[in-house]
Amino acid sequence: MPMNSLKDIYLDQLQDIWSANTQALPVVTELGRAAHDKELSEALIDGGNGISDGLAEIEKLCNEHGIKPNAEHCKGMEGLVKEARAHGLSDEITDAEVRDAAIIPQYQRMVHYALAGYGTLAAFANRLGLDSDAAVLQKCLDETYDGDRRMTKIATSGGVNKQASV
Repeated sequence: MPMNSLKDIYLDQLQDIWSANTQALPVVTELGRAAHDKELSEALIDGGNGISDGLAEIEKLCNEHGIKPNAEHCKGMEGLVKEARAHGLSDEITDAEVRDAAIIPQYQRMVHYALAGYGTLAAFANRLGLDSDAAVLQKCLDETYDGDRRMTKIATSGGVNKQASV
């Protein structure tokens, strides 16, 4: 698709975030299964559910704009997923508490990519006067921030990093 307007970029970025979320979902599920800490595992399961919800919303927006959500492949998330598997699910991590501590930054890196995507899309939708789209994207952004804050709390106030440092 030629990029001749902000709307063209907006549509391209909708497809990009759909691809990013599609790639992130399986590894988030894997991280959730690998997590030893119950609070961490539950947060990752909830994160996967949030990704699924976001995928459904992005797919609806793509359909409303007459584009296929799967027309783009997000290479940025491809790299983040590869890193999450290498550093959060590695067989070389033999201690469950250490694995939990390694999982958190891998998940948060993927979440931060989504935050950038949703934030940019919401700003574009607002600028384009796509109020309904902007509301959906802002909701996705807010929920993604909530998940990131929850993960930070698990890392800082919960026992994950404390247990890994022993």
